[in-house]
Amino acid sequence: MFALTILGCNSAIAAYGRNPTAQALQVLDETFLIDCGEGTQMQLARYKVKWSKISRIFISHLHGDHYFGLPGLLSTMGLLGRSQDLHLYAPPELEDILQMQLDVTSATLPYPFYFHPITKPGVICNTQHIQVNTFPVVHGIPCWGFTFKEIRNPRRIISERVKAYEVPSDFYSELQHGKDFVNAKGTIIPNNELTDAAPRPRTYAYCADTIYNEAMIPYIQHADLLYHETTYPAEQAELAAKRFHSTTNQAANIAQLSKAKKLIIGHFSSRYEKLDIFLKEASAIFPDTELAMEGTCYAL
Repeated sequence: MFALTILGCNSAIAAYGRNPTAQALQVLDETFLIDCGEGTQMQLARYKVKWSKISRIFISHLHGDHYFGLPGLLSTMGLLGRSQDLHLYAPPELEDILQMQLDVTSATLPYPFYFHPITKPGVICNTQHIQVNTFPVVHGIPCWGFTFKEIRNPRRIISERVKAYEVPSDFYSELQHGKDFVNAKGTIIPNNELTDAAPRPRTYAYCADTIYNEAMIPYIQHADLLYHETTYPAEQAELAAKRFHSTTNQAANIAQLSKAKKLIIGHFSSRYEKLDIFLKEASAIFPDTELAMEGTCYAL
């Protein structure tokens, strides 16, 4: 599984049943939480995302609608008996904020908790299945976007062929990295008889709150799924720039320039109850666009 569930899609103020930003990226047996606005733990329960599977949390910046739900979530995990490690990647100032809240309540987290400050672009973590990179966006305070790229072996084993040639399973890793197989008689079986080239690794790119910013395009090129904020429709370009946000057409232009396969847009201003104009304007430029509505799950 490589799937994204939208937990919150509104901007600073919850309105019209829409909550502040939060997303859950599920990769096989673990879940990555991306931003954690108020109400995130309720949204996790509502959309049946298992808290115990959350292994890593990524906070893009320290505006409240992106992290005010975090202290409560961390506490609740402890109350529910969490024992497995939890890793948090965020601007360095968040560590002191969380520690202060623990100190004033004489509380501790009863599970291993690791804070990883984000201070520069580049790789911030590797798991067995995913590599996470961060890149700067422009939002008035330090703010980061993230890419989640699948880690694949270079070659895919053809099961019927390896059985026919009686290749032992402990040699499969060598095959996946391109090595030929030599059988008991000394016959060389070429690697391309036993494997195919693996599919291109899938990538999800998360562009956090930002003004229109072509400088980030090299970081997000060819993403299978691209999230970009669209706080305002096109007619509010001046207001968007003043508040370090983007409009519908700006998000669509970034998707087009980065050659993304699919664009989802969110972080909608609470002044808009109906969102038809957002989808209409963005899809006019980048047709494969959808609104990142809460509860929607996107399989990559």
